[in-house]
Amino acid sequence: MCGRYTLAVSPGKLSDRFAVEPPFDLKPRYNIAPTQAVVAVREIDGHRELVSLRWGLIPAWAKDASIGNRLINARSETILEKPSFRTAFQRRRCLIPASGFYEWQTLPDGKQPFYFTPSDDALIAFAGVWEQWRAPDGSLIESCTILTTKANEVVAPIHDRMPVIVPPDLDAVWLYPTSDIQQLYKLCLAPPPIALRCYPVSKAVNQVRNDSEVLIQPQAQ
Repeated sequence: MCGRYTLAVSPGKLSDRFAVEPPFDLKPRYNIAPTQAVVAVREIDGHRELVSLRWGLIPAWAKDASIGNRLINARSETILEKPSFRTAFQRRRCLIPASGFYEWQTLPDGKQPFYFTPSDDALIAFAGVWEQWRAPDGSLIESCTILTTKANEVVAPIHDRMPVIVPPDLDAVWLYPTSDIQQLYKLCLAPPPIALRCYPVSKAVNQVRNDSEVLIQPQAQ
């Protein structure tokens, strides 16, 4: 799964990577957690835009928003079967920018967090889907989920799942509403061929209130 990640990048780098207008306010975040607002890139009517979405998908048919707390990830293997994700995968895909992500390894003395980030420090993009949900009071909530797949050789020793990472040359294909669904499905099933470095970090990341660069500093095991 993917339950925490980071985004610490300049507005210009974000703009260059995704061909969007640079955001006016983009603070570094080192402990992005479910139910929080996250930065996402989507395309509507041929226009690519940077938006803020709630992390935790709320399907349009949901009776209340609490279902989103359980739908922070979508397994790629069943994305075309699950009613919660199927239509969004076909019509409403997005890219979720990230600098890196955390996974936890279960050890005899508890769970140890590890941080994964590109070896070249490049900005990455998680594959996501988004939805709109109308609350009983009439307000509109836009939300998203991150797709996951089988872990690659770097992540596998720590955890068996990892986020789907979209290569830069496939950004447009992922965002285009009428792209071939089977092509995208195959992309999601393959472990991301990305060079990652991995190291243990402080258990302080377990607390959502902690959000500083200290969280991604290497720790001795």
